[in-house]
Parts: sequence; structure tokens; C-alpha cells
Amino acid sequence: MRVPSTERINQVCTPNPRSDSVISPALTYAEAHRRAAALLAEAGIETPKRDARVLLLEAAGIDHAALLRDPDARLGDDAAARLQGFIERRLKREPVSRILGRREFWGLTLRISADVLDPRGDTETLVAAAVEALRDRRNDPLRILDLGTGSGALLCACLSEFPRAFGIGIDRSEAACRVARDNLAGCGSGRGAIGCGDWGEALGEDAIGRGFDLVVANPPYIASTTIATLAPEVREFDPPGALDGGPDGLAAYRAIATGLARLCRPDGRAIIEIGHDQAESAAACFRSTGWSVAVKQDLEKQPRALLLRR
Repeated sequence: MRVPSTERINQVCTPNPRSDSVISPALTYAEAHRRAAALLAEAGIETPKRDARVLLLEAAGIDHAALLRDPDARLGDDAAARLQGFIERRLKREPVSRILGRREFWGLTLRISADVLDPRGDTETLVAAAVEALRDRRNDPLRILDLGTGSGALLCACLSEFPRAFGIGIDRSEAACRVARDNLAGCGSGRGAIGCGDWGEALGEDAIGRGFDLVVANPPYIASTTIATLAPEVREFDPPGALDGGPDGLAAYRAIATGLARLCRPDGRAIIEIGHDQAESAAACFRSTGWSVAVKQDLEKQPRALLLRR
């Protein structure tokens, strides 16, 4: 992915930029979309038309149907200023979801902030795996634990699929816990709680009780020295603590594996996200503590999750 040059960013952000880099109030919706997409494409953004459309809809306060119905409507001053600001941020590689402050995940609209990992579509693989693993228990009063919950994406998605379940999300970041609580409330389940602490160590025996039927986690798994090579949308905007898995990327797996037996019921399941090249190394962390491991692939046929049972 090519990072836009400083010169190009300055052209967009300076008080007197080139006329073709300005989003004018006189532009129609269709013209504004074309101009915004051209700016993003020139900067090397991978999905310029899609990004431009989403940002235009947000700036103008319209939906896609309105854009199709009335493409010749004029932007106006307020929408043009908002769209100009959005495009400048995207040219600096800020992801669209962070510009909007929300992310669609498993059919849910979740708030995100600079304090939480931006939940990607690949992580939905864990939810699909949970539904499949517990398909005969969809209506049981399950107990679900989400370790390193971040935005609460996995917890909210699982609660939406298991209507009688109760879930707990744990994260070491107080700021992330606030976001997760907001999302849990926004999902309207009333069947969850968020706690702050370090993996399962945050839970006392009373909270663990008889154990959890399902434990899910998307822990940090990027090797420390690899973070600098990630796309700028990731390395500059996701919180480092949600990415850095230690020198070999396996630190979180070792920590989770150590305490997982204490958390799970004897017939419980755990589903843990992994990097595409970590199927064997991450699985070894759990096999060494007595877990049977299967690997779940994502839609791109890449290893994405470990399915664990005793």
C-alpha cells in the first residue's frame, strides 16, 4: 500500500490548494463523489470509490438511496466542509471506520475509539465458529467470557446469537472497558458485564462460578518487531497494546493457556483468534496445557481461529 506523499497531503490541507483538490459547496453529490474518489485513488487508497461514497453519505447526512435518487443535489457549505475534512483525514491513512467512529460487525453497529482495536470482518470467523460449536445449545442459559474484549465486538455478537446467554468481557484498559460498556448497552441485551483486569486473573472464584460454556478472545498476536511493517491504517491508529504480542507474537496465548482450565466448564469450548502463520505455534501453547485443538479458516481460506476443548 503506497503512503501518500507529504507534498500531496499538503496540497489538500493548505489554505489555497489546487482547485481540483477542494470539495466545493457547489458540487453535486455525484461530482463530489468523483472528486473525492480521485483524490483517494491518487494517494494509493485501495478502495477509493467505496471510501469516498461512505464519507460523502456521512458528510451529507443521507443514505445510499438518496444518493441514487438525487445525484444532482448540491452539497452546500456544511456538507462540503465536513467532506473536505473527512478526505484530509483519509489521505493521512485514518481508516474510514475511525473517521465515522463506528464499525459494522456481525450485523451490529458498534462504537469505536482510539482506545480499542478496530474489529475486522475476519474476526467474525470466531462468532461463526461459536454458533457452529454450540448449535445444539442456542437457547440454553450459557455463560460466555470474552478475554481482551476491546470494543466488546465478540461479546455483543455472541450474545446476539445466544438469546439466553450471559456474558462477561475483560480488558486491561479502562478506556476500552468504557467503550465496551457503551456497546453492550447499545446492543440492548442487558445480559452482560464488563470488568477491567488482566485476562482471566481479573475474575475471582465467585465470578467464575461453575465455569464458562464459551470463552472467546482476539488477543494481541503481532510480533513486536513486525508492527512497524504493518499498513499505516493499523500501526498508526490501532492501540499498540491490542497489537503487540511480544517478541514472538505468542505472549498472550501463553498467558491465556495458563489459566484457561480454571475458566472453562469441563465441557466448555474456547475459540481464540490467531495470525495466518500461527496455527502450529499458537496451538502448541494450548496443547501443552491439555487442550485438544482444531483450526478454523476464514473466508480467504487462511487459518484464523483455534477451536479448543478438553
